Amino acid sequence: MSYILRDMPEQIPDDLLEKAGRVETATIGHRRQLGFVDRRIQCVSRGDLRIAGTAVTLALPGQDSTLLHHIVQFLRAGDILVIDRLGDDRHACLGGGVACAIKASGCSAVVLDGPCTDLVEIHEYGLPVWCRSVAPITTRLYDIGGAFNVDVACGGAVVHPGDVVVADGSGVLVMPAGEAEADIDWALGKQAAEPDGHQRLRAGEKLGELSGASAMVAAKLGG
Repeated sequence: MSYILRDMPEQIPDDLLEKAGRVETATIGHRRQLGFVDRRIQCVSRGDLRIAGTAVTLALPGQDSTLLHHIVQFLRAGDILVIDRLGDDRHACLGGGVACAIKASGCSAVVLDGPCTDLVEIHEYGLPVWCRSVAPITTRLYDIGGAFNVDVACGGAVVHPGDVVVADGSGVLVMPAGEAEADIDWALGKQAAEPDGHQRLRAGEKLGELSGASAMVAAKLGG
């Protein structure tokens, strides 16, 4: 295996990222089907985090983290590093030292299809991380290879460099930049209406009536 390094993707415009940073992944889940990473990839960082950024991708083979160490220098503020571990769920490529370097680069977060390690240090440096869990067995500098800024798979979702990434307490969503804004605008509208709907439920209105589910059931029964 050799190394593939491609150019950094164009970053998502600030106005779109600002909106993406306010949207909830679960709200877009009412409308969108594609782009949700495996639910077992969850936030291991402290706090109620919701982050949006530009996808920068890395395909990293099993026990080797050589390319990860190299590419940290290219990460920018507003990027989210998405790491495809190519099926490896045993070796942690992200620990205290790597987390320190990534945080220093200005990179917003890491989404990792595998485990991390050194969780106390990751908390100390304040790097938001979504991953599959924590493991004590780490990668090493074996100089095997890997690919930077290529299309990858993370938790079953296809991720292209330059995609919009939204990550929060419910999970991670990846969307092509050209598709994201319509879904984000729809979700923000739904979120704005939720407080009124919840108030009506607390006042005694029935969920099935508000959502339209009861009318659907009644129509089926009537038929």
